[in-house]
Amino acid sequence: MSAGPAPDSRVDERLGRLVRRVQADARVPAVSAALHRADRPLWSCTVGGTGTDSPLGAGTRFRIGSVTKTFTAVLTLQCRDDGLLDLDDPVGRHLDLPAHGELTVRWLLSHTGGLQREPFGDVWDSLRAPDADQLVAELDRAERVLPPARRFHYSNLGVAVLGQLVARLRGGTWAEVLTERVLAPLGLTDTAVTPGAAAATGFLVDAYSDEAHPEPPTDFGAVGPAAQLWSTATDMARWAAFLADPAALDPAGAVLAPATLDEMRWPLTTTDETLWGAGFGLGLILVPQGERVVHVGHDGAMPGFLAAVYGRRGGDGTAGAMGAAVLGSSGTAAELFDLPHRLLATAVEHDPAEIEPWRPGTPAPTALRGLLGRWWGEGFEYVFSWHDGTLRARGAGDPAGRPPAIFAPLPDRPDVFRTVSGREAGELLRLTRDESGAVVRMHWATYRFTRHQESFDRYDFRAGS
Repeated sequence: MSAGPAPDSRVDERLGRLVRRVQADARVPAVSAALHRADRPLWSCTVGGTGTDSPLGAGTRFRIGSVTKTFTAVLTLQCRDDGLLDLDDPVGRHLDLPAHGELTVRWLLSHTGGLQREPFGDVWDSLRAPDADQLVAELDRAERVLPPARRFHYSNLGVAVLGQLVARLRGGTWAEVLTERVLAPLGLTDTAVTPGAAAATGFLVDAYSDEAHPEPPTDFGAVGPAAQLWSTATDMARWAAFLADPAALDPAGAVLAPATLDEMRWPLTTTDETLWGAGFGLGLILVPQGERVVHVGHDGAMPGFLAAVYGRRGGDGTAGAMGAAVLGSSGTAAELFDLPHRLLATAVEHDPAEIEPWRPGTPAPTALRGLLGRWWGEGFEYVFSWHDGTLRARGAGDPAGRPPAIFAPLPDRPDVFRTVSGREAGELLRLTRDESGAVVRMHWATYRFTRHQESFDRYDFRAGS
């Protein structure tokens, strides 16, 4: 696919100023940012220095912390799609665990299992993470701090268990499986479990002076599936674009089917019961932006490093495969977390995707032409139409941005359709015809639809009877 025309240089400057402003105001020794979209060349920007003899550039690796969890989530869903597990399986069905084996895969992916945040012991004091055997052996010393399925409670330990599960089912280490099944197919060649030769140093920047103290290097051992990875902003912008629009980067579904990413992006819980500013799906953070736009991805933090990686879905002007990543070498510059959201919004505002021209399409099948137009159900008016080769329906008063319901015919049941997306997804639409073959009535999710407004006792307002 062609990258399309280059954006206006003024847009590049706007994006660059956002990065430079955050680097200066938040006092981050090094910031690397990138923006991926299908219709423009890759944009990237670096500001600062690595803290080593290596110059800072687009190829400099940073620790991405909990962004790693999105990779473990994809590996877990691959196992589900390959029939190796079910999301509602207790993990103890696949791993020999001394405790907590009744927690389901779904609960651990969505952080609703109630498992304590970290492995047993003070790992952030000792900076020594358990190996795989120790992680499992000490599970009976880890607490269930909340009842399962009650509410969101973030758990590195839960995701570490999923990493062991993936390794067990695939017959390799988590790192080996990740490289073979995700990194290599998507061309994420600068993403690895080790920093490599040209990585940035992570720092703690003093709150009251300009001293930047290097943080000690850490290996997260068996908790690696939750936070171990190193990467570049360009790799992570591509990863964010995959999470938002997998069909654009993986059209054959070699890594994961688009429908499975749809499932992962569906919010299962909120992260705050009173301020619904973010949700959690299957391993993914979902941040609503208004106007039916959502940013999907994850934040990350490790000693000396912060990362934020998000793809954009929905909204007028959003390009295909649109993702942004911001990586920084300070463990306290929280301003970095908002920056990818600002980069995405700025790019859409000042360099929106081209508007595709409308072109005439194929006519509706003869058997369906008679049902197109306005129908009434539950006292409300709906419009059924044929676009892009599919039967669709939307409320007559729906706002323009609301997606329509889309129907697919059932091959073995004439005049019966399955709602495949939109309102009443999964429900059946049944057509009833008269002696002449005209559609005179429909039932959608069992509700009756008629050409004229009727009450539930079939009083026809047009006829007055």
